[in-house]
Parts: sequence; C-alpha cells; structure tokens
Amino acid sequence: MQFAERMSRLGTESAFDVLVRARALEAQGKHVVHLEIGEPDFDTPAHIVEAGVAALRAGETHYTPAAGIPQLREAIAEYTSRTRGVELGPERVVVTPGAKPIMFFVIQALAGPGDEVVYPDPGFPIYESVINYSGATAVPLRLSEERAFSFAPEELAGLVSERTKLVIINSPHNPTGGTISGDALDELARLANEHDFMVLSDEIYSRMLYDGVHKSIITRPGMLERTIILDGFSKTYAMTGWRLGYGVMPLPMAEQVTRLAVNCNSCVPAFTQLAGVAALTGPQEPAETMVAEFRRRRDAVVAGLNEIPGVSCLTPAGAFYVFPNISSFGQPASEVASRLLDEGGVALLGGTAFGAAGEGYLRLSYANSLPNLELALERIGDTLARVRDSGLGTRG
Repeated sequence: MQFAERMSRLGTESAFDVLVRARALEAQGKHVVHLEIGEPDFDTPAHIVEAGVAALRAGETHYTPAAGIPQLREAIAEYTSRTRGVELGPERVVVTPGAKPIMFFVIQALAGPGDEVVYPDPGFPIYESVINYSGATAVPLRLSEERAFSFAPEELAGLVSERTKLVIINSPHNPTGGTISGDALDELARLANEHDFMVLSDEIYSRMLYDGVHKSIITRPGMLERTIILDGFSKTYAMTGWRLGYGVMPLPMAEQVTRLAVNCNSCVPAFTQLAGVAALTGPQEPAETMVAEFRRRRDAVVAGLNEIPGVSCLTPAGAFYVFPNISSFGQPASEVASRLLDEGGVALLGGTAFGAAGEGYLRLSYANSLPNLELALERIGDTLARVRDSGLGTRG
C-alpha cells in the first residue's frame, strides 16, 4: 500500500507499546508490575456510573450537538470559571471524545507549513506528533530538573518569533509531575501578547495537585482571548474509558474546533455527557479520596527510589508520575527500561519516550496499589544493582 507522506510524520505513545510487550511476557507466565500506563486504578464513582446508566435507559442514545449538550457545556463553564477565577460562558466550551481531539483540532486550526509550535520537552509525545503532522515546525522547550521541571523564562523568550503560532504548556505535567512557576507563566503571557500567539494549556491534572494552588495562564493579563484550556474527566474522575474531554477557548477558536469536530467525530454520546454533568455537579469526595491515596503512594515511591543507589528522584507536585534520574548508570534510558521489564518484571518507560530531554530518566506511574509499588521498588533496586555490576557501571 502507498500511504500519504503525512502519515510518516505521526508518532505514537510508547506506553502502549510497552503494555503490549508486558502482556506478551505475562502470557508466557512472567509476573509484571504495571507502571507504564497513566490511568487511575480506581473505578468510576458510583453516582457517575448511575447517571450514565439512567441516561441509557431514558433513551439518550441519539446524535447530540457537535460542541456538546447544553447541560454539560454550562456545567463545564461554571466549573472552569470557579476553579480558574475568570468568567467563562458555555459558548466557549467544546466537548470531545477524550481530551486528545482538543490537541489535534487546535494545532490543525492554528499551524501549518512555515509556522512554529513550541512544546515541552520532556512532554506528552502526542504534542510533537500532531505538530509534525500539521506540517508546522515543532520547537522543543526544555524542562529541567534544576527548575523542578518548569522552564526557564529566558529560554522561552529565545524560542518564540514571528513564526510562532502556538505554545503548549502542561501543568501539572506528564511525565514529571512538575508544575510551572508563576514567573514562567508571567513571561509566557508577556511574550504571547507581544508576539501575538495562542497558548494551549493542558490542565488535565489540575485537580491532582499535592502542593500549592493550581495556576492557570488564562488569569494573566491579556490571556483570556489567547488561551485554550484542555481538560477532561479521565484522570480526576477515573473515567478513562468513557472518552470525555473538553476545551475552553475564545469564541472564534470554539467555532473552528466545532467545525473540525463535525468533520471528524460528529458528536459525543449523550449518556457519556450526562455522566460528565453528574461528575462535575455531584459529590466530589471520591475524587478527593483518590488524590489523597495518590499522595500516600507518591511519598512512598519517592522515598523508595531515593534509597536505591545511583537513583535520585524529586518529589512531584502533581499528577501521578515520578521521573527519577538514572543518569549515573551511564546507559540509555530506553535500555534500562527494557532491562527492568525483561529482567525485573516492571513495566515503565524510558524518559526519551517523552522527548530528547528525557534522556537519563525513567517515568513511573504510581497508579497502582501500594503493595504492588513496594514490589516494583524491590525489583527495580535488584535489577539496577545488576546493571551497575554488569560492567556498564556508574559514571564518575
């Protein structure tokens, strides 16, 4: 078959590749601890499930408006206004089947050949993939451990130009769990106003914050009409399989994103959207309980990793990932990750799955039970000891 050239520019998510490898090992009888997939290991709260089931029984199984049903758009607008401290109407909301379409639609609507899009490195791999697919130039913005995986404002200033159409940020951040500092957000807002570009702010983990208060770029001067907030239900409400996400954006962008939705997915199922209404307007205790448990696991995993010789790990401020530094072992991160799976039975990701700046790191999702995490830490320590003793050694 002959495929269009643009298909060669699409990347993928290594987490799913590792999952396939891990499942193959399990089929051979090997026990694997899964730390590769970013998915809460909790069930969707019962009141949300009941709302979806009730909607199905009530016959809510037909086409809906492409931008979302009014009840959900209004609930999202109210929730986003309250949590970000700005006034946002439902006309700014577009509901999509998961949050990824917001990335795809926004990048396709804004960028093309000759344009540039700045994205975080390390960062969620689909950013770079979709930028490349659009024909625009992907410009990596390095996130450094020295800055707790925020970016240096002066580095961002050196990357933007008259060709910059969009800057993508993610806070709390996948894969590091870091957050963006207030100074960095201030500089980003200044540059956006000066150079006339938009900002796609991926805030899917905004409720999974353990330290401090979530800060959104949309609150900065001039940014109400320059910001697209990406959010959804998968993480906060353990609704990954429901495929329900949304964007909150200036009205002209909402109109273009809705046109793309009409051409791509038509609409999101009504029963899924009504479950989303229940999620936002119903009891929040299940979500808060889940975050409290993630905090407990985070603390245990960070402490355990820092006890392994040659490993150092910052305490992440949010999300459910840790990004330990393994550069002392002197091996490519992808090779260390492979050995940990094949020899240790721990499925995780090398940092370069998230960009070149991820070399020297691993990403672990702690969305697993504490006993499994403790078992994984034991296996990681044993396997890395063999790596160190294999002659590849540690640097210096």
